Amino acid sequence: MAEAHQAVVFAFNITDQGIQFEFDKDALHQVWRSGVRAYKKRYAGFKNRLRNGIYPAKPGSLLTTMLVMILATMFGNDLSLGYVKLLNPVVVKYLGVVPPHDTYVSCALIACGIWLSAILLYKQLIGCLLAYHGWMYEAHGRSISWRTKVWSVLVKLLVSCKRAGLYSFQGALPRLPVPNVDDTIRRYLVSMEPLLSDDQMAEMRQLADEFKSKGTAKKLQFYLRLKSWWAPNYVSDWWEEFVYLYSRDPIMVNSNYYGIDAIFVRPTRVQAARAANVSWSMLQYWRKLSREEVKPLSINDTVPLCSWQYERLFATTRIPGDERDRIMHLNDAKHIAVYHAGRYFKVYFYYAGRWLEPCELEQQFQSILNDKSAPSAGEADLAALTAGERRIWARARRDFFSRGANRTSLDAIERAAFVLALDEESADYDPEDDSQLDRFAKSLLHGNGCNRWFDKTFTLVVFANGRIGFNAEHSWADAPVLSQLWEETVITSDIVPGVGYNSDGHCKGSPKGTVPNPIRLQWDLSASCRDVISSQLRVATNLLNDVDLHLVVHTQFGKGAMKTCRMSPDAFVQLALQLAYFRDSGGQFCLTYEASMTRLFREGRTETVRSCTNQSCEFVRAMESGNASKAELIRLVRAAADKHQTMYRDAMTGKGVDRHLFTLYVVSKYCKIQSPFLEKALHCQWKLSTSQTPHGQTGKLDLRNSPDSISAGGGFGPVSEDGYGVSYIIAGEDTIFFHISSRVSCDLTNSRRFGDQICRALQDLKNLF
Repeated sequence: MAEAHQAVVFAFNITDQGIQFEFDKDALHQVWRSGVRAYKKRYAGFKNRLRNGIYPAKPGSLLTTMLVMILATMFGNDLSLGYVKLLNPVVVKYLGVVPPHDTYVSCALIACGIWLSAILLYKQLIGCLLAYHGWMYEAHGRSISWRTKVWSVLVKLLVSCKRAGLYSFQGALPRLPVPNVDDTIRRYLVSMEPLLSDDQMAEMRQLADEFKSKGTAKKLQFYLRLKSWWAPNYVSDWWEEFVYLYSRDPIMVNSNYYGIDAIFVRPTRVQAARAANVSWSMLQYWRKLSREEVKPLSINDTVPLCSWQYERLFATTRIPGDERDRIMHLNDAKHIAVYHAGRYFKVYFYYAGRWLEPCELEQQFQSILNDKSAPSAGEADLAALTAGERRIWARARRDFFSRGANRTSLDAIERAAFVLALDEESADYDPEDDSQLDRFAKSLLHGNGCNRWFDKTFTLVVFANGRIGFNAEHSWADAPVLSQLWEETVITSDIVPGVGYNSDGHCKGSPKGTVPNPIRLQWDLSASCRDVISSQLRVATNLLNDVDLHLVVHTQFGKGAMKTCRMSPDAFVQLALQLAYFRDSGGQFCLTYEASMTRLFREGRTETVRSCTNQSCEFVRAMESGNASKAELIRLVRAAADKHQTMYRDAMTGKGVDRHLFTLYVVSKYCKIQSPFLEKALHCQWKLSTSQTPHGQTGKLDLRNSPDSISAGGGFGPVSEDGYGVSYIIAGEDTIFFHISSRVSCDLTNSRRFGDQICRALQDLKNLF
């Protein structure tokens, strides 16, 4: 009722003395402030667009150019090469400017043209430089071509990410190129050689030949190239739409992923304080994003990456639909939604024209923790709607949440900057009991099926003992974006000793003004609605009970030892995974997925590296045979590592296999063309799905002086019914974290057993050197 009262700006009464108006001054003041804030944001947006459009120039440089041109002309030096005299009659005729002012106007117009031409030329040159990727294949001590040397000099002179805004290079980034169909088919067939029998391989080659010879490939490729000329990225919109938004399966476990705390440090045990400090840091990061003050990520501080995915990091929600979900993104929000003990609250972080301080947020969160009121009927399990079947959730949202209190409260969650879950349970890491870390991760991946709002971009989870983590929805962006947020706000801010907390564990500072009370959200959930919630909770419970999740903290060695072997750390780990799977599966290889980014291109997301290769299989067989010499094994492992690195670079530079095949398949469906080759190629199971979690993206993480500051990374649910999902983070010189998931219901897999095989394989690889 407090919100309803504040919404009444004025009232009037009709009396015998006329109409009397009564204004609520506080309400009018809030309306005025909201309007001013909205216009400030619009002005900031216009200023950022202008800055990005003319980057690297500044508005002042235009005035300087005009002034130089005018002064030079006044002193008899015509820098325009005679164009001022040619332009003067035009200025006099059409602008009505009389001499001698016509000369000044002509100089200003010509200066403006020169200035704009210089900016456009710069952007074209930068685009050409960023489209060159030969440097990736010539790094790490190999002979450097003259092209790459020239490119390196020009990039260092012309590209500076240090003073650029977040989107300064967006317009200059190249479009993702459409690979040649023959090259993609050839790469695909080579990748399947170690996995198919001779007869299966012959059938696959025949299907590929028919796909090319009958003109199907040429026709589909034509439409794909047409799209690539028109759209910023020929893959990303279809990838988001068909892989994520059209999926009707539950997104909990199947799509969402999680991130975990820096487990070796503990800045505070006070739950409300940790929640407040991390929330405040995240909101300040959002503020920087909105102002485009965050520098674009770059490779070697030189080559910028696409920043498109940051736009929907906050105030974004996946909305369920009958056939297809949609993503709702807002440009602004003033509150976060908080879940605790089965109840939902609305907590303002922007109030009375200012951003609240961490200590003021702590005060609000503590009042929620102190509130012992019971949840309303059905409220405690409400989030199970977001965990279950998407069609059922879409119908329930339409039937039960389209009006009244339910609509208002649902809006408060969906329009929040993010969701905060204040858990009643604790979570921790104990080197003597690794099952605690497994439970920690499982709580973040799925919780109890109804204590995470799985539709939100991310739910920040704060446990009763101050440990934290997050659960993230996947459709809007990829994990590195959340990883950067985590690094910016937690790893390099929240856990730094003496920065955010007093000695007693509470947030530093004192309230600077009136702190609003949390608003308890009200629900009117009918018996029919509660039945739907219960059915969705059963679906979620069955799904989460089938997850076998195990975390491995490998501290025997890390990146440092891998580098002494003169191998890429990622290639080292991927070969260890191939060896571990071969041993775990009783001598079999499987189709292996490793995620690689394509953010060197505009609106790039991911590409697949097919890590199971002829070279890796040859090495694994030789390793297991026991007959190969150490020299031979080293030769084979280096050949396999080189092949993996080449494939990784191919994927990053737009020469991957899977996204091209995927988009060809989408075009075939639009054209109603049946392609046996595409059908077969795209319906193979990834029994080993892997991903490396990046760290050190911000350049602020100092692991030499603070080795315990590294996050334990994050993970995801099993992709295949009889396979493994493996996420890993090579955390500094001496530690690797592995997050291994599989199905409890599958007799062939066991996450703990596979973790042991990974550790054994890593040690065997190290022993070779």
